[in-house]
Amino acid sequence: MLKPIGIINSPYESRDAAPIQSRMSDAEGTVRVFEDYAEGLEGIEGFSHIILVYLFHKSKGYSNKVVPFLDSKEKGVFATRSPSRPNPIGLSVVKLLERRAAILSVKGLDMVDGTPLFDIKPYVPAFDCIKEARQGWLEGKI
Repeated sequence: MLKPIGIINSPYESRDAAPIQSRMSDAEGTVRVFEDYAEGLEGIEGFSHIILVYLFHKSKGYSNKVVPFLDSKEKGVFATRSPSRPNPIGLSVVKLLERRAAILSVKGLDMVDGTPLFDIKPYVPAFDCIKEARQGWLEGKI
């Protein structure tokens, strides 16, 4: 069973105010890790970017077909980044600015203030960047 390890604080009060993707955002905020998990942050400050895994807690319901950002035709939800998913789990890569104990200052937030955080992983270009990856229906759109 998943349980939050912290809370993401962002300047966005609603889904409509938040940007579509973290790479389209310069918004700064904090990731507050609960005390029970604080020692798990040891060594995180050596990474320039981190991956946040979180709950789309403002999402209501889902559909197997959605009209995604950057297109006007329906696609299967699993071929999109839509927050309206059967399991409303999101992930974003953000820039890590600073660590102060159990609080991480970050840049590039695209989630609503108060978002429950499930996990943090370091972004490692050698593992996470696949240069020959195809972009499916997004090819030529981004």
